[in-house]
Amino acid sequence: MNNIVETILKYLNQASTYKGLFSVLAAFGVVLKPELADAIIACALGIIGLINVCIDEHKSEESKKAEA
Repeated sequence: MNNIVETILKYLNQASTYKGLFSVLAAFGVVLKPELADAIIACALGIIGLINVCIDEHKSEESKKAEA
């Protein structure tokens, strides 16, 4: 489960992820106002920041060492 969260966070930290998501939505005819798109991105980055604050990096590093 932790690997899934790390992978999701890795992709959500990349600007290309948001560009790709909005491109897919536009291809299906979903139109967003630029202000709404900015608000969605700001909210997503805030959530990612909160998740990063809650994740114990030392525990993640110890589990990676144990797996090796």
